[in-house]
Amino acid sequence: MAQDLILPTCYLPNLSYFNQLSNADTFALEKYEHFPKQTFRTRTQIATANGILELIIPIIHGKKDRVPMKDVRINYDEPWQRLHWMSIQTAYRRSAYFEFYEDDFRPFYEQKETFLFDFHLKQLQVLLKMLKLEKEIHFTDSFEEIADTSLDRRKIIHPKKPSLISHPVPYYQVFEEKNGFIPNLSIIDLLFNQGPQAKAYL
Repeated sequence: MAQDLILPTCYLPNLSYFNQLSNADTFALEKYEHFPKQTFRTRTQIATANGILELIIPIIHGKKDRVPMKDVRINYDEPWQRLHWMSIQTAYRRSAYFEFYEDDFRPFYEQKETFLFDFHLKQLQVLLKMLKLEKEIHFTDSFEEIADTSLDRRKIIHPKKPSLISHPVPYYQVFEEKNGFIPNLSIIDLLFNQGPQAKAYL
């Protein structure tokens, strides 16, 4: 039996993430890693009229930093949900498929999930359905270092590391005339602009 590709849980993951996921026979989400700061675990990137905008989910920082990913709690002291949803609407309301998908995304910005992992998991389940990717989601049952780096994407899909798609093919983006094509954004950029063709692009 083939070993699972290990993926982190990310906020509205980017195209590198979904490229890896869509081409994997099986994959598992990492539940037990110690939460790493300044990664895509809490942030995503979208295209706006002013270029790339990072949307960041605030978390509750406990007395100890070494918190397993599955136990990280979302912080609702500030109205980040309203701000994120307004930013997404402003960026994509002119895209071809935003109205087609918006009702599926809206609940994530109205309902309050306690744990970051659960929030990401529910988003991923919705995204897999939208992309028509029939993938069974597995989970790690402990943290392990993986010798085969081709199976481990926990540290490679990172804001400070290059995209795993080495020669991205441009697709239409709302603000392309102003900003040029911006590669490796959140999967929602591809979905809102390409709709049903998003799976073929991946």
